[in-house]
Amino acid sequence: MLSEFLETGEIVNTHGIQGEVKLLPWSDSPAFLLDFKTLYVNGQAMDVEAARVHKTTLLVRFAGVDTVEKAMKLKGKRVFIARKDAKLPKGSFFLADLIGLTVKDAQGGVIGTVKEVLTPSAQRVYVIDTPTGEKLIPAVPEFIKKVDIEGGEMVVALIEGM
Repeated sequence: MLSEFLETGEIVNTHGIQGEVKLLPWSDSPAFLLDFKTLYVNGQAMDVEAARVHKTTLLVRFAGVDTVEKAMKLKGKRVFIARKDAKLPKGSFFLADLIGLTVKDAQGGVIGTVKEVLTPSAQRVYVIDTPTGEKLIPAVPEFIKKVDIEGGEMVVALIEGM
């Protein structure tokens, strides 16, 4: 079952003296979060008054947070979005939704379960928990043949040695 909220980043610092916070996003681009009018911090809905991209972060001013002292109280807090507010392009998915998928080969044999998604640099790598230990599978079309979030499975094509 897909969760109602998705963890999307962390408030890593304040910015300036008027209550802005620096949000380190866990998405492909900080700009993805610009469309959200409400973010959730500690389970509390917080209205976004203003937001702008700053390098690899997002500078956010929340309603009611108008001093650096109030902003400091948010430092280190995780930020969530409501899944219903997120609009993804067709065929896209949230990485968090991959965790727990059953991984099968092209013949339908179960290989294991997605345990983790690594994002080292050029491409993502899926960590698959199998009965014989972990397997690392690069997230490229040569290996990932199908991802079915609603069906709870991923179909992969492995090469010898994987």
